[in-house]
Amino acid sequence: MQVEILQHRILLRGSIQGFILAMVVGVIAHNVVSLPFFCVFGQMVIAILIGIGWRAVMGIPKHATVGINFASKRLLRYGIILMGVRLNLDAIVAAGSKVILLDAAVILLAIVVICFLGRLFAVEERLALLTAVGTGICGAAAIAAVAPTVKANEDETVVSIASVALLGTIGSVLYVLLQSFWGMDSNSYGVFAGATLHEIAHVIAATQSAGSPAANMAILTKLGRVVLLVPVTFGISLWFNFRSVKKEQISGRYNLSIPWFLIGFLGMSCLRTIGLITDELASILLQISTLFLTIAMAGMGLSVEMVMFRRMGLKSLFIGLLGSLAISIVSFGVVRTVHF
Repeated sequence: MQVEILQHRILLRGSIQGFILAMVVGVIAHNVVSLPFFCVFGQMVIAILIGIGWRAVMGIPKHATVGINFASKRLLRYGIILMGVRLNLDAIVAAGSKVILLDAAVILLAIVVICFLGRLFAVEERLALLTAVGTGICGAAAIAAVAPTVKANEDETVVSIASVALLGTIGSVLYVLLQSFWGMDSNSYGVFAGATLHEIAHVIAATQSAGSPAANMAILTKLGRVVLLVPVTFGISLWFNFRSVKKEQISGRYNLSIPWFLIGFLGMSCLRTIGLITDELASILLQISTLFLTIAMAGMGLSVEMVMFRRMGLKSLFIGLLGSLAISIVSFGVVRTVHF
């Protein structure tokens, strides 16, 4: 009996240590992102990188895994639910059907192209899919939402998030440098940036110098892609469940991966749209969401071995780069042809 109590105390102490460690890494990331240049990456990606580095250099306590897993899984879902208050569905509908159709086409193109390239170059299926949804929808948040539904491990999740963040950062810099050569008005440039760049931070960075009309249109276009996160994730979940149903029938087990937390995400969006969540409350909830997601990403980083990160990273970067080029080229042609 005393041995069991002692083991319980050791596990509890380790769990607390793991959760506190994830919080510490998250706080460090929050402060680092305030420095010049690092803000483009966003504090969630910075938290992942610091977490990977911490584990490689400092190691983690022996029984800290439970606390780290709580941070990287439970807090992740709570953060995604609260992130729903970012979306005012009326504003997105007001952006117009052309914008929504472009967003949908970008997501479909990213998934088809990157998953095809993944098969062509023998990239792990889940890694290719996560890279595709991160590129096509909204970076880290999309990857974090889809990963549980396809049973992706921490390595695949973290590598795809880091790759998409790096490509989006490079893209935002190139957009600023090339903006004057593209011959777009501010509205069209905003639609183009919002439809093709990966994270909201990348969209803002790429359009600030183009003025408020471009930045506002870019954010609306980007949020249209975020809205589509819900149906796309459910679709992917159903597809993976459908593919595995024969194996489950043979083994006698049925384990459906339904992303219920996205119902909460959509519910928060609806509450914001009908006005039950005020702008002031939405701002507070978004700060809490960012905190939860940053700690969750820190937990993911602390779970990843550097050797695995190196092995998988170049693959994700390569297919993500080609996919990003594809959606940028196609979107550029559409925006130059269609009046938005």
